[in-house]
Amino acid sequence: MKKIILLLLTIFTLANADEETVRVVYDLTTEDVNKFEKNILKGIAVSKAYFEGNLQEFESAVIIHGEAFRFFLKDVEHSSFNSNSQLLEAYPELSKRVASMADTYEVEFLMCEASMSKYGLTKEDIVDYVQFIPTSTIGVIKKENEGFAYFPVKY
Repeated sequence: MKKIILLLLTIFTLANADEETVRVVYDLTTEDVNKFEKNILKGIAVSKAYFEGNLQEFESAVIIHGEAFRFFLKDVEHSSFNSNSQLLEAYPELSKRVASMADTYEVEFLMCEASMSKYGLTKEDIVDYVQFIPTSTIGVIKKENEGFAYFPVKY
């Protein structure tokens, strides 16, 4: 009898759950460490917990370009971004947290390859979990066509 009640309860719960996957693409260009932490590191974690707590799947992608390259470097101290003391101080902890986002939260990090040379960067300078896309515009268009909501994280 307990198994039947448990089965019925499970069926009822699943029938009432919204099966639609919630998707968001973050258009990341900010150089601001605090804004990056608030919108990407904390924002994605809070959003994922909220939607999964309401029995919805949550997918997120981050399109990286412009000044935001600084958050995804293997060696920030030997980059063109090394004059930012706040970044240099925060980077050891930030880099661990971002890597955790890719692994634990399954965040897809996509970097604009077209503008990397403007900052003196090559693919070898970038952390391994980042994937490369031709341009940020193409990345945003593709994600929006896949049903991702657009969320800019700028300035």
